[in-house]
Amino acid sequence: MGCFPGDVVLGGAVSPWFPALCSPAVSLGFDGFVRPEHVLGTAPCSAGVRGSPVTPFESTRVLRRENVLRGIGIYRNLDMLRYLIYCTMENVCFSEWLDRFSSYLRMRNYSPRTIEKYLQTIRRFARYAWLRQNSDGVVFDEAAFEGAPLDADVNVSAALVTDFFSCLAEKQEYKPKTLHRMISTLSSFYKYLYVQGAVVADPMLGVERPRIKNQELKYLKHSQVLRLINIIESERDRLIVRLIYATGVRVSELCAICVEDIDFEEQTIRVKGKGDKIRTVFIDEETLEEINRFIGNKIEGPLFLGQQGNHLSPRTVQHLFKQYAPSGITPHKIRHSYASELYRRSKNLRVVQENLGHSSIKTTEIYLHTDIDERKRVYQQYFPLSNGKKEE
Repeated sequence: MGCFPGDVVLGGAVSPWFPALCSPAVSLGFDGFVRPEHVLGTAPCSAGVRGSPVTPFESTRVLRRENVLRGIGIYRNLDMLRYLIYCTMENVCFSEWLDRFSSYLRMRNYSPRTIEKYLQTIRRFARYAWLRQNSDGVVFDEAAFEGAPLDADVNVSAALVTDFFSCLAEKQEYKPKTLHRMISTLSSFYKYLYVQGAVVADPMLGVERPRIKNQELKYLKHSQVLRLINIIESERDRLIVRLIYATGVRVSELCAICVEDIDFEEQTIRVKGKGDKIRTVFIDEETLEEINRFIGNKIEGPLFLGQQGNHLSPRTVQHLFKQYAPSGITPHKIRHSYASELYRRSKNLRVVQENLGHSSIKTTEIYLHTDIDERKRVYQQYFPLSNGKKEE
């Protein structure tokens, strides 16, 4: 195995899956340090002839130009290696990659609304990075952000990313959950850039996420949901609330239901969830009877009609809840009620996850902490002061 201009020569066996740092060859001895005479093209390989032998003194490993950073962490001269990388790479701007990343998200079936939120976060960070890279002092205000271009270099440090989120938390009073979402957005962006070879390292690996305090999950119990349904006079509005509770669907999923999606024999409804994922939800017989009365002889089209014969809008459903429901109870809280009651009775978290359409069971685990009745039963049965048994 030989080497040629553009290879990086390291102590060890030949390995073609590492990247090269720059066009000259660089040689590291067994001590792990770059020797000055090897940095500028004087490494012990016969440059210019592909397949020429490597000197036996070095017992070399050849690293190809395509991949360098994945294995560099084991060497003690990281600063020198990074310096060589930054000196030989051209600046890559955010503006060059926003459209490509947007196309990538569309390919993965992200909704237009989600894509726009991703791009808003990335643009905001890009402008902050430009201000940091091109001015002595950064004033974190809206005027400065609006005027800043998207021409900052995407190769940034973890410290700069951390400073960005610190500014958001201090000046804009973002909630920890919002910061979590924004960090996830930038993490996805930089993973994409790294895979595409646009950045030499992923700065998000060094960014810590803010702690989120556990909050009590607010929802209505079964009897409370039934009372809410019974006080609603409008047949349509009453059916909307009942259908959310009976199936656990999201508001966007509810509004998109068509009559032909309902299987009255199998007692199921076909819904389209996030990312256009299709799933089947189950529905009780009584709710199906109400749907049947509501649609009459209709065999296709939107289940709930909005303006101009289109599907009902989520905003209309949210307004409906403000009109009828107790303060703080939203359609999503009724979805919580569905999940909590289903888990409390079944103890089957996987079924709850699939019925809700959660891609990760970690999202569903919040319902593990809502079963007050189960905790009470265990306490009364096993705690010595409560069960009346004297400790032996």
